[in-house]
Amino acid sequence: MPTVVPSTPDPAFEISLRPPMFSEFTGQVKVCERIELLVEAATKRGDVLEHILLSGPPGLGKTTLAHIIANAMNVNIKNTSGPVIEKAGELAGLLTSLEKGDVLFIDEIHRLQPTIEEYLYPAMEDYKLDIIIDQGPQARSLQLRLPKFTLIGATTRSGMLSAPLRSRFGMTARLDYYNAEEMQKIILRSAGLLNVEIDAAGAAEIATRTRGTPRTANNLLRWVRDYVQVKADGRITANLADRALTMLEIDRDGFDQWDKRIIETLIYKFNGGPVGLSSLAVAVGEEAGTLEEVNEPYLIMEGYIKRTAQGRVALPNAYRKLGLKVPAGPQSELFGS
Repeated sequence: MPTVVPSTPDPAFEISLRPPMFSEFTGQVKVCERIELLVEAATKRGDVLEHILLSGPPGLGKTTLAHIIANAMNVNIKNTSGPVIEKAGELAGLLTSLEKGDVLFIDEIHRLQPTIEEYLYPAMEDYKLDIIIDQGPQARSLQLRLPKFTLIGATTRSGMLSAPLRSRFGMTARLDYYNAEEMQKIILRSAGLLNVEIDAAGAAEIATRTRGTPRTANNLLRWVRDYVQVKADGRITANLADRALTMLEIDRDGFDQWDKRIIETLIYKFNGGPVGLSSLAVAVGEEAGTLEEVNEPYLIMEGYIKRTAQGRVALPNAYRKLGLKVPAGPQSELFGS
């Protein structure tokens, strides 16, 4: 599993770092431009914003964007998540508590139960909710009128979303990983809000190890802040940031000990692959699902491993990472397949 930053929870840290408006939100420029246009158009018409689906890896700002949208529309927002809604009555309670224009934010919307999803269809399209009361011969349908509302769904697994539900969103936006310059800006902003003294080089040092994820950046910033308060004078420099993150076994490529173990296992135990996910997971000592959802996306994005029809293959970057010579011969043919 990925390295957990050993720091006590700080509620102010978690809440205060979310930008409240588009002008303070760094990155995702094209997505923000499209959403701002929708917000402005709906505001000019005096209408309710259409439903929006936000997808992408965890920690990129889907929840933050949902709150920014609600602020921009000057409406209330109610938060829930797909696995939490187990009964139709729970969904009905959420929907009937909304006022006109309010935002209902459902995180991990792909994990909604199919029966609950069916109830959402008429609610999203016609702002009606049909509920079955009782069972057997006494069963009867009750239709509830709902105020016009905006559903914002967030998902890390857009492929698991059913086609009927996906088609009912007026806009679908995918969030991508941030570049180093954007991450540096986010870290500098967060440090300012936390009254942490940091120079540009210190922020850049942290930014290179964040995997392009703001949530990771803020967690690492919290750890470095604690480190410099104990080990130094409280000011974050590049050297101190490097020492703090080295203590967490996170290197300048953003690799933690599990990432290194994966490519070491792939190369040393399986001769660079190809090897099936299940076999690799057993050899590493981690669940296959964790490897596939937590570690692999970054390793694939950065060109260290590759998924093929035969299994996982170590790419030349993985060999170079370990200071090894890239193999020649039949194995190298898999690199370009």
